[in-house]
Amino acid sequence: MTVRVRFAPSPTGHLHIGSARTALYNWLFARHDGGVFILRSDDTDTERSAAEFHEDILDGLRWLGLDWDEGLEIGGPHGSYRQSDRLERYREVAHGLVASGHAYYDLATTPQLEELRKAAQAENRSPVYRGEFRSDRPVPNAPIRFAIDRPGVTGFDDVVRGAIRFDHDDVDDFVILRSDGTPTYHLASTVDDVDYRITHVVRGEDILPSTPKHIAITAAMGSEPATYAHLALIHGPDGTKLSKRHGHTALRAYREAGYLPEAMCNYLAILGWSPGPDEEIVPRETMVERFDLGEVSRNPAVFDPAKLEWMNGMYIRAIPGGKFVEMSLPLVEQDLGRFLDPAEKGAFESVAPLVQERAKRLVEVPEQTRFLFVDEIEYDPASWDKVMTRPEAAVAVAGAVVRLGGLGDWSTAAIEEALRAMLDEHGLAAGKGLQPIRVAVTGSSVSPPLFESLEALGRERSLTRLREAASRLIG
Repeated sequence: MTVRVRFAPSPTGHLHIGSARTALYNWLFARHDGGVFILRSDDTDTERSAAEFHEDILDGLRWLGLDWDEGLEIGGPHGSYRQSDRLERYREVAHGLVASGHAYYDLATTPQLEELRKAAQAENRSPVYRGEFRSDRPVPNAPIRFAIDRPGVTGFDDVVRGAIRFDHDDVDDFVILRSDGTPTYHLASTVDDVDYRITHVVRGEDILPSTPKHIAITAAMGSEPATYAHLALIHGPDGTKLSKRHGHTALRAYREAGYLPEAMCNYLAILGWSPGPDEEIVPRETMVERFDLGEVSRNPAVFDPAKLEWMNGMYIRAIPGGKFVEMSLPLVEQDLGRFLDPAEKGAFESVAPLVQERAKRLVEVPEQTRFLFVDEIEYDPASWDKVMTRPEAAVAVAGAVVRLGGLGDWSTAAIEEALRAMLDEHGLAAGKGLQPIRVAVTGSSVSPPLFESLEALGRERSLTRLREAASRLIG
């Protein structure tokens, strides 16, 4: 049997971190088993679905490197991969289920359903709907409900969660076709899974309560149910479901913040699965080789932005030097709003390896090198207040003007020798003596190493900035 899995997002919002992990696990499972990874769009919610979200999902998957074998923009042997194009198919199945006795037209009104619910609560029994207002004949504009067999039990072995059992006394007769003729998620998703011959449904555990309904529809259609794997949800550091209160939840926010796709893919993979003992940073090929759906944890994983940032920094440092310059130079030029001239490119290339060793996100590169390419720097208020208000700041900056002003050899080694002599002369520790010089020439306490920064900035510009800072401190 060829493994066939699907990722079926609804284009009602930007691609969520949790959804991206679900897509990744489906992709890893398919690639490990030589199977087929399908991308479809569950877009029957016409009021909330939008083209921008559709494109965001596609862009996010491409950015992560998750290619698909059938589906959106690729096609395949199973017709449209947009549910909005398959409405007639869903109606056909719904009416067929009525004809076979598995579904019925329902006449219940909202007040009647509420009365049934209250009565069930008063009698301390499950408030499931059991077809009290069913019609044995077609009724125009009436919803169609699926009839759950009672008594009965639906049981299945979940690849992640183990043996699962649902008593039918706790499962509603549920709507599959609304009064306006549109399908519910239960009908559309199950019909697609049957039609596209999905062998494994890998999705979030929030869908787990719907699984007995999907299995029932599948059986009524005369098909064998898929194998299910329900993934634990991703939590924030406080142990609750990941949400906007924990920070960004959309994948695009991390793309824009300077994270590498390889790092994000790696981090998402270990949110619930381990590639090996004491191993966390592994290439994509290794993930494909080792991935086992049965080894995915049933416990929620915690999304830790600090750990993701650390991992991203590790990936940045692994980029070959020339490739790092090629990737980050456009970000620097975009930040400046202009192209660098040849001399400026040379200056950037000289400090790029130093920035690469310290950066945790690509957006830090323009932030840390901007001082090289502007005529006037803006002092970071936090850096100025922290560093330049100390008594030794004025001494260090003025001493740097004197020592560097008389320096003939403007090289990293000579600059370091001169400034360390200044520290000795004034009895200053390196931290307290060099930090004010860094802020004076770069505007921030975070920059590439000071001596190399001064060499790249050049003699005249460095001295000009030191003198301006000294005047400001004295004034």
